[in-house]
Amino acid sequence: MSTTLTLHSLPAGAASLEAAQREASRKLLHIDSSPLAANSVSRTLTERVVAQWRALHPGTVVEHLDLAVDAPNHLNIDSLGFRIGPSAKGLSDVQRRENEISERLVSQFLAADIIVIGAPMYNFSIPTQLKAWIDRIAQAGRTFAYTEKGPKGLAGGKTVIIVSSRGGVYSSNPALAGLDHQESYLKTVFGFLGITDIKFVRAEGVAMGDAAKTQALGDADVSIKALVAQATNQAETALAA
Repeated sequence: MSTTLTLHSLPAGAASLEAAQREASRKLLHIDSSPLAANSVSRTLTERVVAQWRALHPGTVVEHLDLAVDAPNHLNIDSLGFRIGPSAKGLSDVQRRENEISERLVSQFLAADIIVIGAPMYNFSIPTQLKAWIDRIAQAGRTFAYTEKGPKGLAGGKTVIIVSSRGGVYSSNPALAGLDHQESYLKTVFGFLGITDIKFVRAEGVAMGDAAKTQALGDADVSIKALVAQATNQAETALAA
């Protein structure tokens, strides 16, 4: 009969050491996509999410990816090379460089335990540079696979926190809900990659006047504290299981 050893059966010192080691190995990928710099609502809120997470998990290693500054090219004949493999014969120098970018981005994504994404709504969808990043990490055989039973996500076990900023109010307005191809798309694509723990911090109505913007930021702050605390509790429960 096999025996499963849990942290509850470890001495207190050993349990604390293992928890500390787990904490020190945790990686958070912080992604911004808005080009508005200091004027960006989503950037302000992703910074607050990361700060709140680090306050509760000071050992977390944080890596920042700014897609407004360092966005990959959109998919074309050169950047699609990752579909045939980075070591395929006959690749041009440009294709090899594009393959290296794709490999760096998908490896960075796969290595992260927590991913915080700033995703403002642009024309009812997401910024083009964020879409370009998604196209690089959505790789058959790396983050998903096709099987005889259909597609299967390979990137599960992560927590994704999406900071959604919107000029109008869509979530509570049935007349506008059908225009949301931002949150719905992100939930779909990360779900396709096998991620089930997807959380949203939403700031809506930020273009509807100063009072509405202030209210939206205040509501988002409350959401940030609740979501990070919830994710912390889930992580501690998993560690003790």
